[in-house]
Amino acid sequence: MLIHHLMNCASTCNKEDFKMSVVLDEMKTRRSIRKFKPDMVPADVLDQIIEAGTFAANGRGLQSPIIIAVTNKEMRDKIMEMNRKIGGWEEGFDPFYGAPVILIVLADASCPTAVYDGSLTMGNLMLAAHDLGIGSCWIHRAKEGFESEEGKQILEGLGITGDYIGVGHCALGFTDGAYPDVIPRKDNRVYYIR
Repeated sequence: MLIHHLMNCASTCNKEDFKMSVVLDEMKTRRSIRKFKPDMVPADVLDQIIEAGTFAANGRGLQSPIIIAVTNKEMRDKIMEMNRKIGGWEEGFDPFYGAPVILIVLADASCPTAVYDGSLTMGNLMLAAHDLGIGSCWIHRAKEGFESEEGKQILEGLGITGDYIGVGHCALGFTDGAYPDVIPRKDNRVYYIR
């Protein structure tokens, strides 16, 4: 693998050894999707995305984040409605933009790096989805949603006990329409101390 070669060659590598990998390209081309087709993501593809989420970096190796995969339309619509009300939108608006799959990331509140770990999990989910041709969008308000009585009941129904913080909803599905263009990066975001 390229990464092992680069780790082993240290100062002896040539500039040609440092070609952009597929991962770096995926990082640069992934965009948030806000219009999804109703078609369900195939189960084997969804499993690969979820697995990538479980391999996210995490503080002290505690692996505190959990992922709830929602493909059931009735439950998806219930969680969507909770999110809509928290966001203050009019009835009929779908804050998940029609995505048929919602991956909810929560993290153990007793873990000091819970939100950071959950955020890295969200990033892995979105990058894996992009790599597999699936659109994604990070939808907020998971914290508020799963602090509510309705959210707590959902967790209890799944047998999830303990104190969990909602980190994000990862909306997944096939992109409906043209894939968004990459916008130029802003200047003055990186500073070097050499």
